[in-house]
Amino acid sequence: MMSSFRAIFRKEILHIRRNRSVLFLAVMMPLMQLTMYGFIDQTVHDVPTVVVDQDRSVQSRELIDQLRATKTFLIKEVTTNPQVARTAIVAGRAGVGIVIPPDYHDKRARSESAKVLVLIDGSDSIVSSGALAAANGVISNQNLELVARDSQGGTPISAQPIILFNPEGRTANFIIPGLVAVILQMIAVMLAAGSLVREREQGTMEQLLVTPVNPIGLMLGKVAPYLFVGLGDTALILGLMRFAFSVPIRGSLIFLFSIMTVYLAALLALGLYISTTAKTQQEAQQKVQMLFLPSIFLSGYLFPLNGMPLILQIIGQILPTTHMVAIMRGIVLRDAGPLELVPHIAALAVFAVVMVWLSVRSVSKITV
Repeated sequence: MMSSFRAIFRKEILHIRRNRSVLFLAVMMPLMQLTMYGFIDQTVHDVPTVVVDQDRSVQSRELIDQLRATKTFLIKEVTTNPQVARTAIVAGRAGVGIVIPPDYHDKRARSESAKVLVLIDGSDSIVSSGALAAANGVISNQNLELVARDSQGGTPISAQPIILFNPEGRTANFIIPGLVAVILQMIAVMLAAGSLVREREQGTMEQLLVTPVNPIGLMLGKVAPYLFVGLGDTALILGLMRFAFSVPIRGSLIFLFSIMTVYLAALLALGLYISTTAKTQQEAQQKVQMLFLPSIFLSGYLFPLNGMPLILQIIGQILPTTHMVAIMRGIVLRDAGPLELVPHIAALAVFAVVMVWLSVRSVSKITV
């Protein structure tokens, strides 16, 4: 028994040493994941904020300074037009809009109740809850200072929060639109990743190579069926989201399916590229698995991107899932159009072009 054990043990050690990809996955993947996800901070901070200062007084500037000092709000713009704040929230450029009314200073001078309007993007429940708590904290500090200065107590300032797009605070409205992007990534990349490598394992790749096949034609023929499968899955998932989970779809379905076609094309090209670089289906699936956790944790699907170190934010911006999650929430919940989502659409289109080019180039090396 021991001699058999030693022989097989030595054989497997040699196999692991020769197969560098297995050794890399076994050693580096847990280290990479622990390093990346250990730095994720769930504390809400640096939320892009637009302040509408219609008062332009010393008191309003003091309030803005206190908002900035909380580190929760990253004030991107100070304006006098409330529509600017709402447009920025719809486009996803801001998560919070704070409106200081024109009579803020006068009411405080007359010891009357002054209200500050807080517009919060409800499509991200984690950010909305953190921003609301921080805004209430700033108002509470203002009231404590007012009490300390005025022995009679004065009239407190109050924050009037308005949760946009998800006033009920339903978790399904926040989770499911982003989940659509994550699920379709898993399906598309996994299906495409096994296409060419399966031909190699079955021995039909040599027969395919002796035919006068065009690299682009080969790639399109491989991914086109999965593209239609992905669009069918999209329709099925959106139907379940709307009728089974009662998540409203406020935006254009035509626009949504157009962007989804680009997204699926990019993912299928990525899967095909993985398929050309893998020697076995098992190796291809292992490479696909390496994409899943980063796409979930670094895409803003579960954790706000602003709570991550800069290097993780950069990695997250490279992932197509990050932009598709933002697009899904923008179209489904905020009724955002192409103009509001231009940065995410452009990033997705660039990723699709690069991946299609890489996959065609990789397929050309096989067929030449």
